[in-house]
Amino acid sequence: MIPRRFLVIPVLLCLAGTLFGLDFNSPGTPEELSRALVDEMTDEEALAQTFMLGWVGATPSPLIMDWIRDRNIGGVKIFGWNTDNTLQLAETVGNLQEKALEGRLGIPLFVATDQEGGWIRHVKGATSETPGNMAIGASGYPMDAYYSGYYIGRELALLGINMNFAPTVDLYTNRDSTLIGSRAFGDDPVKAGILGAAFVKGHRDAGVIATAKHYPGHGDTDLDSHGVLPKIDASFDVLWNRELVPYRMLSKEGIPAIMSGHLAFPMTPSGSTPASLSSWFLKDILRDKIGFTGLVITDDLMMNGATMSAGSLSRAAKEALLAGNDIVMLSKTPNMNDVIWRYLAASMETDAVFRECVRDAARRILKAKLEFLRGGTAVAYIPDLDKVRTGIPDPEGSAFFLDLAARSVTLVESPGDDSVFPLLPEDAGSVLLAGQFREFFSAGKAAFPDALSYWYSPSQGTAEMLRYARQADTIIFCLSDEAGLRVLQNLRSLGKRVVVFSVLSPVYLDTVPWIDGAVAVYSYAAESFIAGFSAILGRFPAKGTIPFPLHEPRWTDPHG
Repeated sequence: MIPRRFLVIPVLLCLAGTLFGLDFNSPGTPEELSRALVDEMTDEEALAQTFMLGWVGATPSPLIMDWIRDRNIGGVKIFGWNTDNTLQLAETVGNLQEKALEGRLGIPLFVATDQEGGWIRHVKGATSETPGNMAIGASGYPMDAYYSGYYIGRELALLGINMNFAPTVDLYTNRDSTLIGSRAFGDDPVKAGILGAAFVKGHRDAGVIATAKHYPGHGDTDLDSHGVLPKIDASFDVLWNRELVPYRMLSKEGIPAIMSGHLAFPMTPSGSTPASLSSWFLKDILRDKIGFTGLVITDDLMMNGATMSAGSLSRAAKEALLAGNDIVMLSKTPNMNDVIWRYLAASMETDAVFRECVRDAARRILKAKLEFLRGGTAVAYIPDLDKVRTGIPDPEGSAFFLDLAARSVTLVESPGDDSVFPLLPEDAGSVLLAGQFREFFSAGKAAFPDALSYWYSPSQGTAEMLRYARQADTIIFCLSDEAGLRVLQNLRSLGKRVVVFSVLSPVYLDTVPWIDGAVAVYSYAAESFIAGFSAILGRFPAKGTIPFPLHEPRWTDPHG
Protein backbone atom coordinates (compact mmCIF):
# COMPACT_ATOMS: atom_id res chain seq x y z
CA MET A 1 0.00 0.00 0.00
CA ILE A 2 1.30 3.51 -0.85
CA PRO A 3 1.83 5.57 2.33
CA ARG A 4 -0.76 8.29 2.61
CA ARG A 5 1.87 11.04 2.83
CA PHE A 6 3.00 10.25 -0.76
CA LEU A 7 -0.52 10.86 -2.05
CA VAL A 8 -0.73 14.38 -0.66
CA ILE A 9 1.48 16.24 -3.17
CA PRO A 10 -0.35 15.06 -6.36
CA VAL A 11 -3.67 15.98 -4.73
CA LEU A 12 -2.32 19.42 -3.81
CA LEU A 13 -1.02 19.88 -7.37
CA CYS A 14 -4.42 19.08 -8.82
CA LEU A 15 -6.03 21.47 -6.33
CA ALA A 16 -3.47 24.14 -7.24
CA GLY A 17 -4.31 23.62 -10.89
CA THR A 18 -7.94 24.28 -10.13
CA LEU A 19 -7.40 27.28 -7.84
CA PHE A 20 -4.27 28.98 -9.12
CA GLY A 21 -3.76 27.80 -12.69
CA LEU A 22 -1.43 24.83 -13.05
CA ASP A 23 1.34 25.35 -15.59
CA PHE A 24 4.89 24.30 -16.50
CA ASN A 25 6.39 26.54 -13.80
CA SER A 26 4.24 25.25 -10.95
CA PRO A 27 6.08 23.71 -7.99
CA GLY A 28 6.62 19.97 -7.79
CA THR A 29 9.05 17.28 -8.84
CA PRO A 30 9.22 16.40 -12.54
CA GLU A 31 7.45 13.10 -11.83
CA GLU A 32 4.61 14.72 -9.85
CA LEU A 33 4.15 17.78 -12.03
CA SER A 34 4.26 15.86 -15.33
CA ARG A 35 1.41 13.64 -14.13
CA ALA A 36 -0.61 16.62 -12.96
CA LEU A 37 -0.07 18.47 -16.27
CA VAL A 38 -1.16 15.46 -18.34
CA ASP A 39 -4.25 15.09 -16.14
CA GLU A 40 -5.01 18.73 -16.95
CA MET A 41 -4.59 18.18 -20.72
CA THR A 42 -7.21 17.35 -23.28
CA ASP A 43 -6.50 14.37 -25.51
CA GLU A 44 -5.52 16.68 -28.37
CA GLU A 45 -3.12 18.63 -26.14
CA ALA A 46 -1.47 15.36 -25.10
CA LEU A 47 -1.28 14.21 -28.72
CA ALA A 48 0.33 17.50 -29.78
CA GLN A 49 3.19 16.95 -27.35
CA THR A 50 4.20 13.85 -29.35
CA PHE A 51 4.70 15.89 -32.56
CA MET A 52 8.12 17.23 -33.61
CA LEU A 53 7.87 19.14 -36.88
CA GLY A 54 10.30 20.71 -39.31
CA TRP A 55 9.71 23.43 -41.89
CA VAL A 56 11.29 24.51 -45.16
CA GLY A 57 13.14 27.81 -45.38
CA ALA A 58 15.31 30.07 -43.27
CA THR A 59 12.36 31.62 -41.41
CA PRO A 60 9.43 29.77 -39.84
CA SER A 61 6.45 29.35 -42.11
CA PRO A 62 3.05 30.65 -40.94
CA LEU A 63 1.98 27.01 -40.83
CA ILE A 64 4.57 25.93 -38.24
CA MET A 65 3.61 28.97 -36.15
CA ASP A 66 -0.04 27.86 -36.35
CA TRP A 67 0.90 24.40 -35.09
CA ILE A 68 2.71 25.97 -32.13
CA ARG A 69 0.05 28.58 -31.30
CA ASP A 70 -3.11 26.55 -31.93
CA ARG A 71 -1.95 23.02 -31.12
CA ASN A 72 0.96 23.59 -28.70
CA ILE A 73 3.10 20.90 -30.36
CA GLY A 74 5.91 19.43 -28.32
CA GLY A 75 8.91 20.15 -30.50
CA VAL A 76 10.51 21.45 -33.67
CA LYS A 77 13.45 20.08 -35.64
CA ILE A 78 16.11 22.34 -37.16
CA PHE A 79 17.36 21.05 -40.53
CA GLY A 80 20.24 22.22 -42.69
CA TRP A 81 17.97 24.29 -44.91
CA ASN A 82 17.07 26.46 -41.86
CA THR A 83 20.55 27.40 -40.69
CA ASP A 84 22.82 29.34 -43.05
CA ASN A 85 22.46 32.59 -41.08
CA THR A 86 23.42 31.94 -37.44
CA LEU A 87 21.92 35.12 -35.97
CA GLN A 88 18.72 34.66 -37.92
CA LEU A 89 18.45 31.10 -36.62
CA ALA A 90 18.84 32.32 -33.02
CA GLU A 91 16.08 34.89 -33.58
CA THR A 92 13.90 32.19 -35.11
CA VAL A 93 14.33 29.86 -32.14
CA GLY A 94 13.44 32.71 -29.78
CA ASN A 95 10.29 33.50 -31.76
CA LEU A 96 9.22 29.85 -31.74
CA GLN A 97 9.71 29.54 -28.00
CA GLU A 98 7.91 32.81 -27.28
CA LYS A 99 4.90 31.50 -29.16
CA ALA A 100 5.02 28.16 -27.33
CA LEU A 101 5.27 29.82 -23.90
CA GLU A 102 2.07 31.75 -24.63
CA GLY A 103 0.18 28.44 -24.58
CA ARG A 104 -2.36 27.59 -21.88
CA LEU A 105 0.13 25.56 -19.82
CA GLY A 106 3.29 27.49 -20.76
CA ILE A 107 5.14 24.41 -22.01
CA PRO A 108 8.38 25.13 -23.92
CA LEU A 109 9.43 23.34 -27.08
CA PHE A 110 12.06 20.73 -27.57
CA VAL A 111 14.24 22.42 -30.20
CA ALA A 112 16.28 19.67 -31.83
CA THR A 113 18.85 19.26 -34.59
CA ASP A 114 21.50 16.88 -35.98
CA GLN A 115 24.89 18.28 -34.96
CA GLU A 116 26.94 15.10 -34.73
CA GLY A 117 30.25 16.71 -35.57
CA GLY A 118 32.31 15.88 -38.64
CA TRP A 119 30.33 15.12 -41.75
CA ILE A 120 26.82 15.70 -40.29
CA ARG A 121 26.39 19.34 -39.26
CA HIS A 122 22.86 20.58 -39.82
CA VAL A 123 23.43 23.88 -38.02
CA LYS A 124 25.84 25.57 -40.39
CA GLY A 125 26.56 29.28 -40.56
CA ALA A 126 29.27 30.26 -38.06
CA THR A 127 29.26 27.03 -36.03
CA SER A 128 32.42 24.96 -35.67
CA GLU A 129 33.34 22.35 -38.26
CA THR A 130 34.73 19.50 -36.19
CA PRO A 131 36.81 16.36 -36.78
CA GLY A 132 33.87 14.06 -35.96
CA ASN A 133 33.27 10.64 -34.43
CA MET A 134 35.78 8.57 -36.39
CA ALA A 135 38.49 11.06 -35.45
CA ILE A 136 37.51 10.53 -31.80
CA GLY A 137 37.72 6.78 -32.39
CA ALA A 138 41.15 7.23 -33.99
CA SER A 139 42.46 9.21 -31.02
CA GLY A 140 40.84 6.72 -28.64
CA TYR A 141 40.51 9.18 -25.75
CA PRO A 142 37.16 9.49 -23.92
CA MET A 143 38.32 13.03 -23.08
CA ASP A 144 38.08 13.89 -26.78
CA ALA A 145 34.52 12.56 -26.92
CA TYR A 146 33.58 14.53 -23.79
CA TYR A 147 34.95 17.84 -25.04
CA SER A 148 33.49 17.32 -28.53
CA GLY A 149 30.08 16.89 -26.92
CA TYR A 150 30.71 19.82 -24.60
CA TYR A 151 31.82 22.38 -27.20
CA ILE A 152 29.25 21.32 -29.79
CA GLY A 153 26.65 21.53 -27.01
CA ARG A 154 27.80 25.00 -25.91
CA GLU A 155 27.29 26.37 -29.40
CA LEU A 156 23.85 24.78 -29.70
CA ALA A 157 22.85 26.10 -26.27
CA LEU A 158 23.70 29.67 -27.30
CA LEU A 159 21.30 29.24 -30.22
CA GLY A 160 18.50 28.00 -27.96
CA ILE A 161 18.75 24.44 -29.30
CA ASN A 162 18.15 22.18 -26.31
CA MET A 163 18.19 18.71 -27.91
CA ASN A 164 20.70 17.13 -30.27
CA PHE A 165 20.34 13.90 -32.23
CA ALA A 166 23.84 12.75 -31.32
CA PRO A 167 25.92 10.77 -30.60
CA THR A 168 25.73 8.32 -33.45
CA VAL A 169 26.67 4.97 -31.92
CA ASP A 170 26.16 2.88 -35.07
CA LEU A 171 29.09 0.56 -35.63
CA TYR A 172 31.15 0.55 -38.81
CA THR A 173 30.22 -3.07 -39.42
CA ASN A 174 29.57 -2.95 -43.16
CA ARG A 175 32.53 -1.36 -44.94
CA ASP A 176 30.33 -0.56 -47.96
CA SER A 177 28.14 1.74 -45.88
CA THR A 178 28.40 5.27 -47.21
CA LEU A 179 25.60 6.46 -44.90
CA ILE A 180 27.50 5.68 -41.67
CA GLY A 181 31.21 5.69 -42.55
CA SER A 182 33.03 8.38 -40.58
CA ARG A 183 29.93 9.05 -38.48
CA ALA A 184 30.84 5.94 -36.46
CA PHE A 185 33.42 5.86 -33.68
CA GLY A 186 34.64 2.60 -35.24
CA ASP A 187 33.58 -1.04 -35.21
CA ASP A 188 34.24 -1.93 -31.55
CA PRO A 189 30.92 -1.87 -29.63
CA VAL A 190 32.48 -1.36 -26.19
CA LYS A 191 34.60 1.56 -27.37
CA ALA A 192 31.55 3.06 -29.07
CA GLY A 193 29.68 2.80 -25.78
CA ILE A 194 32.50 4.38 -23.78
CA LEU A 195 33.03 7.23 -26.26
CA GLY A 196 29.29 7.72 -26.67
CA ALA A 197 28.83 8.00 -22.90
CA ALA A 198 31.60 10.59 -22.69
CA PHE A 199 29.99 12.62 -25.50
CA VAL A 200 26.63 12.48 -23.66
CA LYS A 201 28.28 13.75 -20.46
CA GLY A 202 29.75 16.68 -22.39
CA HIS A 203 26.31 17.55 -23.76
CA ARG A 204 24.79 17.28 -20.29
CA ASP A 205 27.36 19.69 -18.87
CA ALA A 206 26.52 22.11 -21.70
CA GLY A 207 22.80 21.83 -20.89
CA VAL A 208 21.81 19.97 -24.07
CA ILE A 209 19.83 16.73 -24.24
CA ALA A 210 21.77 14.02 -26.10
CA THR A 211 20.00 11.42 -28.25
CA ALA A 212 21.78 8.21 -29.23
CA LYS A 213 21.01 6.82 -32.68
CA HIS A 214 20.05 4.87 -34.82
CA TYR A 215 18.60 2.15 -32.56
CA PRO A 216 19.12 -0.78 -32.85
CA GLY A 217 21.99 -0.06 -35.29
CA HIS A 218 22.38 1.17 -38.88
CA GLY A 219 25.97 0.03 -39.39
CA ASP A 220 25.51 -3.40 -40.99
CA THR A 221 23.92 -2.27 -44.24
CA ASP A 222 25.02 -0.31 -47.29
CA LEU A 223 21.42 0.88 -47.86
CA ASP A 224 19.96 4.21 -46.76
CA SER A 225 16.64 4.17 -44.90
CA HIS A 226 15.78 7.55 -46.41
CA GLY A 227 14.98 5.74 -49.65
CA VAL A 228 14.30 2.09 -48.77
CA LEU A 229 13.81 -0.16 -45.75
CA PRO A 230 17.19 -1.83 -45.13
CA LYS A 231 16.95 -5.48 -44.09
CA ILE A 232 19.83 -6.62 -41.91
CA ASP A 233 20.45 -10.36 -41.59
CA ALA A 234 21.69 -10.49 -38.02
CA SER A 235 20.35 -12.73 -35.28
CA PHE A 236 19.34 -11.33 -31.93
CA ASP A 237 22.39 -12.94 -30.31
CA VAL A 238 24.63 -11.05 -32.74
CA LEU A 239 22.75 -7.80 -32.14
CA TRP A 240 22.88 -8.23 -28.37
CA ASN A 241 26.65 -8.65 -28.39
CA ARG A 242 27.35 -6.11 -31.12
CA GLU A 243 24.96 -3.30 -32.14
CA LEU A 244 23.06 -3.20 -28.85
CA VAL A 245 26.14 -2.99 -26.63
CA PRO A 246 26.42 0.83 -26.84
CA TYR A 247 22.70 1.20 -26.00
CA ARG A 248 23.05 -1.17 -23.06
CA MET A 249 25.96 0.89 -21.75
CA LEU A 250 24.33 4.26 -22.40
CA SER A 251 21.08 3.19 -20.74
CA LYS A 252 22.98 2.40 -17.56
CA GLU A 253 24.59 5.84 -17.80
CA GLY A 254 21.18 7.53 -18.01
CA ILE A 255 21.07 8.60 -21.65
CA PRO A 256 17.98 10.86 -21.83
CA ALA A 257 16.80 9.95 -25.35
CA ILE A 258 17.25 7.37 -28.12
CA MET A 259 16.25 7.63 -31.77
CA SER A 260 14.62 4.58 -33.37
CA GLY A 261 15.78 3.68 -36.88
CA HIS A 262 13.80 2.51 -39.90
CA LEU A 263 15.60 -0.84 -40.14
CA ALA A 264 14.25 -4.38 -40.43
CA PHE A 265 15.87 -7.46 -38.88
CA PRO A 266 14.16 -10.52 -40.42
CA MET A 267 16.08 -13.00 -38.23
CA THR A 268 14.52 -11.55 -35.05
CA PRO A 269 10.90 -11.78 -33.78
CA SER A 270 10.36 -8.31 -35.27
CA GLY A 271 10.54 -9.85 -38.76
CA SER A 272 10.07 -7.40 -41.61
CA THR A 273 8.65 -4.65 -39.38
CA PRO A 274 10.98 -1.65 -39.04
CA ALA A 275 12.48 -1.37 -35.56
CA SER A 276 10.94 2.12 -35.36
CA LEU A 277 7.47 0.51 -35.58
CA SER A 278 8.24 -2.62 -33.59
CA SER A 279 7.00 -3.04 -30.03
CA TRP A 280 9.36 -6.02 -29.70
CA PHE A 281 12.40 -3.81 -30.28
CA LEU A 282 11.11 -0.76 -28.40
CA LYS A 283 9.23 -2.29 -25.48
CA ASP A 284 10.42 -5.88 -25.03
CA ILE A 285 14.10 -5.21 -25.70
CA LEU A 286 14.80 -1.51 -25.13
CA ARG A 287 12.44 -0.86 -22.22
CA ASP A 288 12.12 -4.27 -20.52
CA LYS A 289 15.39 -6.09 -21.23
CA ILE A 290 17.83 -3.18 -21.46
CA GLY A 291 15.98 -1.04 -18.92
CA PHE A 292 15.93 2.26 -20.81
CA THR A 293 13.65 4.83 -19.13
CA GLY A 294 14.15 7.94 -21.30
CA LEU A 295 12.44 9.22 -24.43
CA VAL A 296 12.21 7.31 -27.71
CA ILE A 297 12.04 9.48 -30.83
CA THR A 298 11.48 8.25 -34.37
CA ASP A 299 13.81 9.08 -37.18
CA ASP A 300 11.98 11.19 -39.76
CA LEU A 301 8.69 9.41 -40.50
CA MET A 302 8.70 10.89 -43.98
CA MET A 303 11.55 8.55 -44.88
CA ASN A 304 10.54 5.66 -47.14
CA GLY A 305 11.89 3.14 -44.66
CA ALA A 306 8.90 3.90 -42.42
CA THR A 307 6.07 4.80 -44.77
CA MET A 308 6.65 1.91 -47.20
CA SER A 309 6.16 -0.56 -44.36
CA ALA A 310 3.10 1.06 -42.80
CA GLY A 311 1.43 1.94 -46.09
CA SER A 312 0.83 5.61 -45.26
CA LEU A 313 2.28 8.36 -43.12
CA SER A 314 -0.72 8.50 -40.80
CA ARG A 315 -0.63 4.75 -40.16
CA ALA A 316 3.15 4.91 -39.63
CA ALA A 317 2.64 7.60 -36.96
CA LYS A 318 0.02 5.57 -35.11
CA GLU A 319 2.08 2.38 -35.31
CA ALA A 320 5.12 4.29 -34.05
CA LEU A 321 3.30 5.54 -30.95
CA LEU A 322 1.72 2.16 -30.26
CA ALA A 323 5.11 0.47 -30.63
CA GLY A 324 6.65 2.62 -27.89
CA ASN A 325 7.95 5.83 -29.45
CA ASP A 326 7.19 8.98 -27.48
CA ILE A 327 7.83 11.51 -30.25
CA VAL A 328 7.11 11.23 -33.97
CA MET A 329 9.34 13.43 -36.10
CA LEU A 330 8.21 14.87 -39.44
CA SER A 331 10.72 16.84 -41.51
CA LYS A 332 8.02 18.94 -43.21
CA THR A 333 5.00 20.72 -41.75
CA PRO A 334 1.68 19.03 -42.55
CA ASN A 335 -1.46 21.13 -42.97
CA MET A 336 -3.26 21.80 -39.71
CA ASN A 337 -6.08 19.41 -40.59
CA ASP A 338 -3.96 17.00 -42.54
CA VAL A 339 -4.99 13.34 -42.54
CA ILE A 340 -2.22 12.46 -40.06
CA TRP A 341 -3.67 14.75 -37.35
CA ARG A 342 -7.29 13.79 -38.03
CA TYR A 343 -6.43 10.08 -38.05
CA LEU A 344 -4.53 10.20 -34.76
CA ALA A 345 -7.04 12.45 -33.00
CA ALA A 346 -9.91 10.19 -34.11
CA SER A 347 -7.98 7.13 -32.96
CA MET A 348 -7.72 8.61 -29.46
CA GLU A 349 -11.51 8.79 -29.34
CA THR A 350 -12.12 5.23 -30.51
CA ASP A 351 -9.05 3.25 -29.41
CA ALA A 352 -8.52 3.16 -25.64
CA VAL A 353 -5.14 1.44 -25.94
CA PHE A 354 -3.85 4.08 -28.32
CA ARG A 355 -5.21 6.88 -26.12
CA GLU A 356 -3.34 5.48 -23.13
CA CYS A 357 -0.12 5.16 -25.19
CA VAL A 358 -0.33 8.81 -26.23
CA ARG A 359 -1.03 10.09 -22.72
CA ASP A 360 1.83 7.98 -21.32
CA ALA A 361 4.14 9.42 -24.00
CA ALA A 362 3.01 12.97 -23.14
CA ARG A 363 3.80 12.31 -19.47
CA ARG A 364 7.33 11.10 -20.32
CA ILE A 365 7.86 14.09 -22.62
CA LEU A 366 6.78 16.54 -19.92
CA LYS A 367 8.88 14.80 -17.29
CA ALA A 368 11.96 15.17 -19.54
CA LYS A 369 11.15 18.83 -20.22
CA LEU A 370 10.75 19.50 -16.50
CA GLU A 371 14.08 17.77 -15.81
CA PHE A 372 16.12 19.46 -18.56
CA LEU A 373 14.38 22.69 -19.59
CA ARG A 374 14.02 24.29 -16.15
CA GLY A 375 16.66 25.57 -13.75
CA GLY A 376 19.91 27.48 -13.90
CA THR A 377 21.76 25.05 -16.18
CA ALA A 378 18.97 24.78 -18.76
CA VAL A 379 19.30 26.23 -22.26
CA ALA A 380 17.74 29.70 -22.39
CA TYR A 381 14.43 29.82 -24.25
CA ILE A 382 15.29 33.16 -25.88
CA PRO A 383 18.88 33.32 -27.20
CA ASP A 384 21.07 36.30 -26.33
CA LEU A 385 22.23 37.59 -29.73
CA ASP A 386 25.30 39.30 -28.29
CA LYS A 387 26.45 35.97 -26.83
CA VAL A 388 25.78 34.31 -30.19
CA ARG A 389 28.01 36.85 -31.92
CA THR A 390 30.93 36.33 -29.53
CA GLY A 391 30.48 32.64 -28.72
CA ILE A 392 30.01 31.02 -32.13
CA PRO A 393 32.34 29.56 -33.17
CA ASP A 394 33.34 28.72 -29.63
CA PRO A 395 36.86 30.19 -29.11
CA GLU A 396 37.94 27.44 -26.70
CA GLY A 397 36.32 24.84 -28.91
CA SER A 398 38.29 25.97 -31.96
CA ALA A 399 41.58 25.32 -30.16
CA PHE A 400 40.34 21.96 -28.88
CA PHE A 401 39.15 20.76 -32.29
CA LEU A 402 42.54 21.52 -33.82
CA ASP A 403 44.17 19.48 -31.05
CA LEU A 404 41.71 16.63 -31.66
CA ALA A 405 42.45 16.72 -35.38
CA ALA A 406 46.18 16.39 -34.61
CA ARG A 407 45.66 13.55 -32.10
CA SER A 408 43.57 11.60 -34.59
CA VAL A 409 45.81 11.88 -37.67
CA THR A 410 46.92 8.43 -38.82
CA LEU A 411 49.95 7.67 -41.01
CA VAL A 412 49.70 4.52 -43.10
CA GLU A 413 53.01 3.25 -44.43
CA SER A 414 53.42 1.23 -47.60
CA PRO A 415 54.20 -2.37 -46.47
CA GLY A 416 57.77 -3.54 -47.01
CA ASP A 417 59.14 -0.20 -48.22
CA ASP A 418 61.18 2.46 -46.52
CA SER A 419 58.99 5.05 -44.86
CA VAL A 420 58.00 7.99 -47.04
CA PHE A 421 57.33 10.06 -43.90
CA PRO A 422 58.29 12.63 -42.95
CA LEU A 423 58.00 14.00 -46.45
CA LEU A 424 59.78 17.36 -46.63
CA PRO A 425 59.59 19.82 -49.55
CA GLU A 426 63.31 19.39 -50.32
CA ASP A 427 62.85 15.61 -50.57
CA ALA A 428 59.54 15.65 -52.40
CA GLY A 429 60.84 17.33 -55.55
CA SER A 430 58.12 18.81 -57.72
CA VAL A 431 54.72 18.22 -56.09
CA LEU A 432 51.23 17.97 -57.55
CA LEU A 433 48.25 18.42 -55.22
CA ALA A 434 45.21 16.69 -56.72
CA GLY A 435 41.94 17.01 -54.87
CA GLN A 436 38.46 18.49 -54.56
CA PHE A 437 38.39 20.50 -51.32
CA ARG A 438 39.42 24.13 -51.07
CA GLU A 439 40.87 23.51 -47.60
CA PHE A 440 43.01 20.67 -48.98
CA PHE A 441 44.68 23.02 -51.43
CA SER A 442 45.16 25.87 -48.95
CA ALA A 443 46.76 23.58 -46.33
CA GLY A 444 48.75 21.77 -49.04
CA LYS A 445 50.16 24.99 -50.46
CA ALA A 446 51.16 26.11 -46.96
CA ALA A 447 53.11 22.86 -46.57
CA PHE A 448 54.50 22.71 -50.13
CA PRO A 449 54.57 26.33 -51.38
CA ASP A 450 55.85 25.46 -54.87
CA ALA A 451 53.32 22.69 -55.51
CA LEU A 452 51.00 22.72 -58.51
CA SER A 453 47.27 22.29 -57.78
CA TYR A 454 44.78 20.32 -59.84
CA TRP A 455 41.06 20.11 -59.02
CA TYR A 456 40.02 16.79 -60.50
CA SER A 457 36.45 15.92 -61.49
CA PRO A 458 35.44 12.24 -61.65
CA SER A 459 32.85 13.10 -64.28
CA GLN A 460 35.53 14.36 -66.68
CA GLY A 461 38.43 12.49 -68.21
CA THR A 462 41.77 12.07 -66.49
CA ALA A 463 43.99 13.03 -69.46
CA GLU A 464 44.67 16.55 -68.22
CA MET A 465 45.44 15.38 -64.68
CA LEU A 466 47.83 12.74 -66.02
CA ARG A 467 49.61 15.43 -68.05
CA TYR A 468 50.26 17.38 -64.84
CA ALA A 469 51.14 14.19 -62.92
CA ARG A 470 53.84 13.18 -65.43
CA GLN A 471 55.67 16.44 -64.67
CA ALA A 472 55.67 15.83 -60.90
CA ASP A 473 57.97 13.78 -58.70
CA THR A 474 55.40 13.42 -55.91
CA ILE A 475 51.62 13.39 -56.20
CA ILE A 476 49.53 14.02 -53.07
CA PHE A 477 46.05 12.84 -53.93
CA CYS A 478 43.01 13.68 -51.79
CA LEU A 479 40.69 10.66 -51.62
CA SER A 480 37.21 10.69 -50.06
CA ASP A 481 34.95 8.40 -52.08
CA GLU A 482 34.68 5.66 -54.70
CA ALA A 483 34.59 8.12 -57.59
CA GLY A 484 37.92 9.53 -56.43
CA LEU A 485 39.29 6.00 -56.05
CA ARG A 486 38.64 5.34 -59.75
CA VAL A 487 40.57 8.52 -60.64
CA LEU A 488 43.41 7.56 -58.31
CA GLN A 489 43.89 4.17 -59.98
CA ASN A 490 44.96 5.97 -63.17
CA LEU A 491 48.14 7.16 -61.44
CA ARG A 492 49.46 3.65 -60.78
CA SER A 493 51.17 3.18 -64.11
CA LEU A 494 53.15 6.44 -63.95
CA GLY A 495 55.80 5.16 -61.56
CA LYS A 496 55.64 8.34 -59.49
CA ARG A 497 55.67 8.69 -55.72
CA VAL A 498 51.98 8.75 -54.75
CA VAL A 499 50.83 9.74 -51.28
CA VAL A 500 47.12 9.54 -50.52
CA PHE A 501 45.51 12.12 -48.28
CA SER A 502 42.45 10.19 -47.07
CA VAL A 503 39.43 12.18 -45.89
CA LEU A 504 36.37 10.79 -44.04
CA SER A 505 36.47 6.97 -43.97
CA PRO A 506 39.89 5.52 -44.88
CA VAL A 507 38.28 2.28 -46.05
CA TYR A 508 39.51 2.80 -49.63
CA LEU A 509 43.14 2.53 -48.57
CA ASP A 510 42.67 -1.23 -48.48
CA THR A 511 42.33 -1.28 -52.27
CA VAL A 512 45.51 0.65 -53.18
CA PRO A 513 48.48 -1.30 -51.73
CA TRP A 514 50.68 0.12 -54.48
CA ILE A 515 50.75 3.68 -53.11
CA ASP A 516 53.86 4.90 -51.25
CA GLY A 517 51.98 5.92 -48.13
CA ALA A 518 48.87 7.65 -46.83
CA VAL A 519 47.70 10.03 -44.18
CA ALA A 520 44.17 9.61 -42.84
CA VAL A 521 41.99 12.35 -41.39
CA TYR A 522 38.32 11.91 -40.70
CA SER A 523 36.54 15.09 -41.75
CA TYR A 524 36.88 17.90 -44.26
CA ALA A 525 37.15 20.57 -41.58
CA ALA A 526 40.03 22.97 -42.15
CA GLU A 527 41.68 21.77 -38.92
CA SER A 528 41.84 18.22 -40.28
CA PHE A 529 43.67 19.29 -43.44
CA ILE A 530 46.11 21.43 -41.44
CA ALA A 531 46.80 18.54 -39.06
CA GLY A 532 47.21 16.06 -41.91
CA PHE A 533 49.80 18.10 -43.77
CA SER A 534 51.62 18.87 -40.52
CA ALA A 535 51.90 15.11 -39.92
CA ILE A 536 53.20 14.56 -43.46
CA LEU A 537 55.93 17.12 -42.76
CA GLY A 538 56.79 15.40 -39.47
CA ARG A 539 55.97 18.42 -37.32
CA PHE A 540 54.45 16.13 -34.68
CA PRO A 541 54.24 12.35 -34.22
CA ALA A 542 50.97 11.10 -35.69
CA LYS A 543 49.61 8.66 -33.11
CA GLY A 544 46.07 8.11 -34.37
CA THR A 545 44.99 4.60 -35.30
CA ILE A 546 42.34 3.66 -37.84
CA PRO A 547 39.45 2.49 -35.59
CA PHE A 548 38.67 -0.62 -37.61
CA PRO A 549 40.89 -3.27 -39.24
CA LEU A 550 41.56 -2.30 -42.85
CA HIS A 551 42.09 -5.87 -44.02
CA GLU A 552 38.98 -7.40 -42.44
CA PRO A 553 35.85 -6.54 -44.44
CA ARG A 554 33.41 -7.51 -41.69
CA TRP A 555 33.19 -7.12 -37.94
CA THR A 556 34.84 -9.60 -35.62
CA ASP A 557 34.49 -9.58 -31.86
CA PRO A 558 37.66 -7.86 -30.57
CA HIS A 559 36.95 -9.23 -27.09
CA GLY A 560 36.76 -12.88 -28.16
